[in-house]
Amino acid sequence: MNKKIVLFDGVCNFCNYWVNFIIDRDNKNLFLFSSLQSKAGQELLKRFNLPTDEFDTFILVDGDTYLTKSDAVISIARCLRGFPKALVLGKILPKFLRDLFYELIAKNRYKIFGRKESCRIPTVEEKSKFLE
Repeated sequence: MNKKIVLFDGVCNFCNYWVNFIIDRDNKNLFLFSSLQSKAGQELLKRFNLPTDEFDTFILVDGDTYLTKSDAVISIARCLRGFPKALVLGKILPKFLRDLFYELIAKNRYKIFGRKESCRIPTVEEKSKFLE
């Protein structure tokens, strides 16, 4: 499978916004999605020896490798059509600075954007893009 898998916090409104954003701009159909809390998400976390109870970052799985935080965002943006490619310019900033900004948003995402009571349920049209 040549698909890249985006793992996200399934109850986070902000994370769900970005999943929709990626789906809308993924004209090459490169991405699959799974919440970090789901069975597939938990299995991928275990596969890479990542914590299974921390849901504060997007994780991009690409084959046998993974990226987190700002590196994941930049790698995803590189694959999308349109203006999101501008996020690739963030690569000129030092990683610690990019990740500091990322962590500030991640730490406050529920306070600012709210959260759902349960994980996102894909629509019928989206179902093929989600791992269970």
